Amino acid sequence: MSDPAITPVTLDVWCELQCPDCRSALADLHALRERYGDRLDIRLRHFPLDKHQHAAAAAQAAEEAAAQLGSGTAWPYVEAVLARVKDLAEQGEPVLLEVAREQGLDAEEMETALIDGRHFLAVDADEAEGRAIGVKGTPTYEIGGKILDGSKDQTGLRERIEEIADGLLGAGS
Repeated sequence: MSDPAITPVTLDVWCELQCPDCRSALADLHALRERYGDRLDIRLRHFPLDKHQHAAAAAQAAEEAAAQLGSGTAWPYVEAVLARVKDLAEQGEPVLLEVAREQGLDAEEMETALIDGRHFLAVDADEAEGRAIGVKGTPTYEIGGKILDGSKDQTGLRERIEEIADGLLGAGS
């Protein structure tokens, strides 16, 4: 049960949607959501990598999904795209539109958003901020001013995030 007097701790997740390591990180994010509920605000931050041809389009598609959902979050869409990392690598943007349809989103509007680039600046701003704080790969986490790089090895990262979150939230989390 959450205490309404507790301000949620923010966990920024620097992610890219064509990254198999980001797909693997979802298990940790699910466990963190389960443990902390609304005491941990898990925010998606885009960091498309040059080595993944469709990553920038996928980030823009995630922004369009958030806009369509009106909730400011696109995690269901993001998770569905990450589940199809291999398809995205092989088939490209049609996968983003297919996932949009599967998620009940307006795929035609998403296609228009990808063409007109309406979300490019949001993605670019995330990437620039990531570079400014030292993000080099994905997934990378920022919590309580600490940067945790999971791009090479994710071993122990969830435990480290929990340790920091517990400290920020106070004992008994």
